[in-house]
Amino acid sequence: MIYLDNAATSYPKPGCVLEAMTSALASCGANPGRSGHRLSLAAGRIVEDCREALAQMLGETDASRVVFAANTTDALNMAIHGSLRTGDHAVTTLLEHNSVLRPLSELSRSGAITLTIVPPDAKGRILAQDVERAMTPRTRLVAMTHMSNVLGVAQDVAAVGELCRRRGALFLVDAAQTAGHLPLTPAAWGCSMLALPGHKGLLGPHGTGALWVAPDVRLAPMRQGGTGSVSESMFQPRMMPDALESGTLNLPGIAGLRAGMRVALANREAAHENAVDLCAQMREALLSLPGVRVYTPRGASLLSFNIEGIASQEAASALDEAGIAVRGGLHCAPGVHRFLGTLETGAVRVSPGISSTRDDARRLVAAVARLARSADQTGMMPVAFPTK
Repeated sequence: MIYLDNAATSYPKPGCVLEAMTSALASCGANPGRSGHRLSLAAGRIVEDCREALAQMLGETDASRVVFAANTTDALNMAIHGSLRTGDHAVTTLLEHNSVLRPLSELSRSGAITLTIVPPDAKGRILAQDVERAMTPRTRLVAMTHMSNVLGVAQDVAAVGELCRRRGALFLVDAAQTAGHLPLTPAAWGCSMLALPGHKGLLGPHGTGALWVAPDVRLAPMRQGGTGSVSESMFQPRMMPDALESGTLNLPGIAGLRAGMRVALANREAAHENAVDLCAQMREALLSLPGVRVYTPRGASLLSFNIEGIASQEAASALDEAGIAVRGGLHCAPGVHRFLGTLETGAVRVSPGISSTRDDARRLVAAVARLARSADQTGMMPVAFPTK
């Protein structure tokens, strides 16, 4: 199987990830931070080592500001629900994943907040001046993606961060598509919070993620419970990370994430250049095929396209039968597809990973060419992608 769906989850995982997870369960599978015996202390060291590595990756010295989450969605929900209050106004963009759009939209529908969604320009960029026009005196939060999971366009988060700093608004960045691929410097960008996954570019296992929270930001916890600290109190501790971490942490997942990070960060620049090169190769080849429309601009590290006459999910299924794993549909980002005009059909997304090769790219193009010829010969009608 040629795996080209790394924007969803990286695969295959490095062997050291599996080894670290097995070792954590076999040698120190106790509850970290709960007991004073040696197994619990060893488990706690695994957790804190990964926390410190994440902080270092973000250019931060205070690791207590890094909170473990189940995934990016969990981290984003912690940030959104923990920062917004009744009567606040929030700003987000049309490029967002549903992990941002849905919690904000639900809060807006309930009447708790008001919400403005900023569209991109013709090149798929979110401009700081458009964000500023959307802001009001009640704007408390601006939330935006660092890179669209459909277009692959990196956004100027530093410009928006400077705007938020000047206007006194909190700034949340979704780094789901850039953690492990591009340098992340949230404090320099003016971020208040940054959410990231462990299972994508950082090569960790499923069910891992993190939220970084700036030192001057206090979030209301989404959940309360045992933290192993201040246990005499019936109230949630205020110090970080305990304020936002309740219950038993995912020890094997965190151990695997730490191992994956070592590989990902050691190869980050080369892996990103490889993904960009492969996407450029595929993009140029696909653009030459009759009946194939490419949506991703030059220079992106993923590629989205459609074959005329074949809905994206049908094309993805056909590619799967040919031994190539890609993703069709809406990619949980309906706003981007409204922008592209593909809300009814979705798009096929190809996302190379650290082990992807030029032969993988050539085989993908050849398979798409066969599908395009087949659609042209049979005169297939487009099949609508269900939006509900």
